[in-house]
Amino acid sequence: MKRRDFITLLGGAIVALPSAARAQQPTMPVIGFLNSRAPSENPAILAAFRRGLKEAGYVEGQNVTVEYRWADGQYDRLPGLAADLVGRQVAVIISNGPSARIAKAATSTIPIVFAVGFDPVTFGLVTSLNRPDGNLTGVSILDVEIGPKRLELMHELIPNEAVMALLVNPTTPAAETIVRAVQAAARDHGLKLHVLHATTDRDFDAVFATVAQLRAGALVIGGDPFFTSRSQQLGELTVTHKVPAIYEFREFAAAGGLISYGTSLGDGYRQVGLYTGRILKGEKVSDLPVQQATKVEMILNLKTAKALGLNIPNTLIGRADEVIE
Repeated sequence: MKRRDFITLLGGAIVALPSAARAQQPTMPVIGFLNSRAPSENPAILAAFRRGLKEAGYVEGQNVTVEYRWADGQYDRLPGLAADLVGRQVAVIISNGPSARIAKAATSTIPIVFAVGFDPVTFGLVTSLNRPDGNLTGVSILDVEIGPKRLELMHELIPNEAVMALLVNPTTPAAETIVRAVQAAARDHGLKLHVLHATTDRDFDAVFATVAQLRAGALVIGGDPFFTSRSQQLGELTVTHKVPAIYEFREFAAAGGLISYGTSLGDGYRQVGLYTGRILKGEKVSDLPVQQATKVEMILNLKTAKALGLNIPNTLIGRADEVIE
């Protein structure tokens, strides 16, 4: 072989080596994160999800990639976003309440890990909590089930008020279930309940105007991701309009809402991260039972109570997990 030919052949081999080496490197798995909210509304949720992923051995940007799809509160965008993730053949899809059934309709093969505030069996996501069939599992965060308890707490706080209002987002999957459950509780306590609707920020002014017109003594806010993303805004509005109100998350009470009663989204999304990592490592969805978040916390804002002229019973203060003064 001529020296020039040898050098040319050797040079070609050197050029080819990096390409071959790259081909041997494993491709990072891709997670699809499908959520009905806006990205700016989820720092705590994302932190909890990433914490769970890390506990399972995965760090975003190092050995796993996450493709985020946000509906910005426009639930009608979810089918298109889900189809996009399926088309990209992601390894796992993460979904929240409004997006879980959309994700299930979009794929029967890609594993789906959900965090929902309703019973996933009742709403057809899985047939069993202990042995979920198909391609879905996840976390059920107590919400719909404790809606009646929120009404009871408001009745305990304001026993002389006979009229209350319930705010729901009619586009959320659990809307009808929330209404039926809270209406039943209202009947049990001899209360008249008015059901009000909101699907956008623009609806809130009309809602609080209606609460005043109806002379409703209190407002119970039904669980929904859109309302959760507006927890601070709703808390501030209840102060502005002097409406005693209850919602599920601490952010609501911290922003001026009278009381919050619910479970921790952070705990739920940490578990979602853990399950996602286990699935990426090869565990089957059917071997991962749906987890149920059972820890409930109550936060009382005594500063708001004083501004509203309410005397909170000491028995209720003693039961609170946190008191804001």
